[in-house]
Amino acid sequence: MSSQAAHPTLLIPGPIEFDDAVLQSMAHYSESHVGPGFVSTFGDTLSMLRKLFQTTNPASQPFVINGSGTLGWDMVAVNLVEPGENALVLSTGYFGDGFADCLTAYGANVTTITGAVGSRPQPDEIEKALKEKKYKIVTATHVDTSTGVLFDLKTLTDVVKRVSPETLIIADGVCSVACEEIAFDEWGLDGVVTAGQKAIGCPTGLSISMFSGRAIDTVKNRKTEPATYFASMKRWIPIMQNYEAKKPSYFSTPSPQLVHALNTAVSQILARPLSERFQRHIEVSDKVKKAVADLGLKVVAGKPEDQAHAMTAIYLPDSVSIPDVLPKLLNKGIIFAGGLHKEIGSKYVRFGHMGPSAMDPKRSDIDNALQALRDALAECGYKP
Repeated sequence: MSSQAAHPTLLIPGPIEFDDAVLQSMAHYSESHVGPGFVSTFGDTLSMLRKLFQTTNPASQPFVINGSGTLGWDMVAVNLVEPGENALVLSTGYFGDGFADCLTAYGANVTTITGAVGSRPQPDEIEKALKEKKYKIVTATHVDTSTGVLFDLKTLTDVVKRVSPETLIIADGVCSVACEEIAFDEWGLDGVVTAGQKAIGCPTGLSISMFSGRAIDTVKNRKTEPATYFASMKRWIPIMQNYEAKKPSYFSTPSPQLVHALNTAVSQILARPLSERFQRHIEVSDKVKKAVADLGLKVVAGKPEDQAHAMTAIYLPDSVSIPDVLPKLLNKGIIFAGGLHKEIGSKYVRFGHMGPSAMDPKRSDIDNALQALRDALAECGYKP
C-alpha cells in the first residue's frame, strides 16, 4: 500500500503520480551541495542519464539544472543559435509554437512548419525547407502535450543528415523521455531537453538535457557571447563535468533533495531494460485508445503512427463540455486536463498515462480512469 495521503489520481500530461520511494528520497536531510555525499549522488545521476538517453559517446554532455522544461528551450535558443541565424521549428501544437517564440526572443530568424491539428509536418515539407536556406538548428517536439502527437524523430534525423548535415537536430523531449524510444547516438540527435515531472516521475523543478559533442563545440565556438547568465552552457559545462567526475563544483546552487529524487527515479527506470518500459507504455496507450474508440470518441492525433504513448488527447462528444466532465471525473477521484490547443481547446480533454501509473502493476490508475470516464460521460447524458 502507498504511504501517500489519500488523493485524487493525477492523470494529466504532467506532473504525474510519483512512486513512494521517489517522494521519500525528497525527505533526505539537508546537506552541502559540495559535500562528498551529494557530489557522489549527483555524479551517479548524471552518469545514469547517459543510459536513459541511450548515449555512450563521451563527448555527449548531460545537464541537470534547477528549472522547468522551459529552461531547456532557453538553453537551446541562447546557446546554440546566434542572433540572426536561421532556425527551423517543426510544430505539432502549443509547445512547438512556444519553442518558436523562445527562439525568436533571443534573436533567431525562425521559420515554422506547422502540421494540421492532430498531425505533423511531413518529410517532403521538411526536405523542401532545408533545401531553400541554411538552418543552424531544426527543432521538433517529440510529444506535444497539447495534441498528443508523436513526432517521428528517426525519419527527421534521416532527412536532415541527408539534406543538411551541418544543421543541429534538437528534440523537445519533455513528455517523451522515459516513455518513448529515444536513441540519442543511433539517430544522431544533437540535443534533447526534458524535465523531471513527466515520465521520469520526479517532482517538478529540474531541467534535464543531453547535448552532443557537436552541440557543445557550437557553444564553445560562438562568435558572440550568449545573452544570458544562468542559462549559459559555457558556465554549466565544467560544473556538470566536475560533478560527474565526483569533484565538488559551484556555479549556482542545485537542489540536493530534487537530485536525490531524480537519482531514485532514474535508478528505478534503469533497473529493467528500457525496451520493456517503452513496450509497456505502448500497451497502456493501445488500451486507452481502444477504450476511447469503444466509447465512440476520437483522439486528436488522427493516425496511429502519430499517436503518443504517454498521453491521449480525447475529443469530447458535441453534447459534453469540459466544465461538465472534469468535475464529474474529480468526484470519482480522477484528474484529467482540459484542452490547450488554440484552435480546439474547448473540444477535448487530455489523459496522461505514463510513469508509475503505467508501469506499476500494483496500481489500477488506468482502469479506474477509463471507468470514471465512461461513468462521467454517462452522467453528462452521453450514450455511445
